[in-house]
Amino acid sequence: MAPIRYGIIGSGMMGLEHIRNINLIDGAEVVAIADPNDEPREWAKFTLEYHGGPSKGVDVAYYGDHRAMLDGCDLDAVVVATPNFTHRAIADDLLGTPLHILMEKPLCTTLEDSLAVQAAADGHGGVIWMGLEYRYMPPVTRFVEMAQAGVVGTPHMLSIREHRFPFLKKVENWNRFNEKTGGTFVEKCCHFFDLMCLIMADRPVRVFGSGGQSVNHKDESYNGRAPDIFDNGYVVVDFEGGGRALLDLCMFAEGSHNQEEIALVGDRAKMEVAIPDGHISVATRERERDRFHVPVPPDVLDVGQHHGATYYQHTEFIEAIRSGKKPKVTIADGVLSVAIGVAAHRAMDTGQAVYMSDLGF
Repeated sequence: MAPIRYGIIGSGMMGLEHIRNINLIDGAEVVAIADPNDEPREWAKFTLEYHGGPSKGVDVAYYGDHRAMLDGCDLDAVVVATPNFTHRAIADDLLGTPLHILMEKPLCTTLEDSLAVQAAADGHGGVIWMGLEYRYMPPVTRFVEMAQAGVVGTPHMLSIREHRFPFLKKVENWNRFNEKTGGTFVEKCCHFFDLMCLIMADRPVRVFGSGGQSVNHKDESYNGRAPDIFDNGYVVVDFEGGGRALLDLCMFAEGSHNQEEIALVGDRAKMEVAIPDGHISVATRERERDRFHVPVPPDVLDVGQHHGATYYQHTEFIEAIRSGKKPKVTIADGVLSVAIGVAAHRAMDTGQAVYMSDLGF
């Protein structure tokens, strides 16, 4: 079969991760890069040279505008890895093409824009895949499969903890401001809200939240403006069937051994997984215990920051393209994850619970 020819829109940190992972996959190649800034295009060129692009015999084209790339290149698929606030406009340009699209999270910075993209995507001929890749970390994938298989029985309580480092520097510091990110609980935490819905297999109905900016970025100023991005918080999501999920986020916890920890408790057992350890443990109410490790190949770990998730996400995306099957991570998943993040911020701002029905869900 002919290789899947990728164009990458946005060659900052996440765009480079996509490049490195695509270059590991037989039958896929990056043939074009579009970024409006000179330096990220140079980063992409170096990454392609260092991580094997030329070994595939590909002559890569570089563009300052993604629309010129769409007009000038023969592509099968595109990855949108640009700053959050640009996603709506880029989606508008792409949805008039037959291309397969992998859209990085979050879908958009606002619920209104997310719903508009969802409506515009209806009837699109290509695969549209939402880049909520945390579900593709192999230990998390196995954890989700076990939960869906009923290992814990009926799930009642889910907790997700991410204790990590602060937001990294991005081009033009766009990730320091809510207006450009959608807010931390949209930008960062849509991954976790997606996992909540996937694991609980139920409809979210009510969101509580408490959060703020306690430590990070307080001594920074950009064109006279202080960053307003939150660096910690708790979010509780109630589900229609009576289950509930908690997100515990701290972004000034660089000393954490495991960055992500997930625990699910049902009426039969408790199950836990931690990243990067990659161990899953199960303990029944009768105190029978099992613990095992889910490995990730070293070459996959070496090319990404998401414990192998980006690689496995692309293999599934390519399979959907080749088979004509529906995407496993849909625009609807992207919209819902943004909606829960919007509800979380609204709850934090008002001090009141937010009902998903008030947002149209």
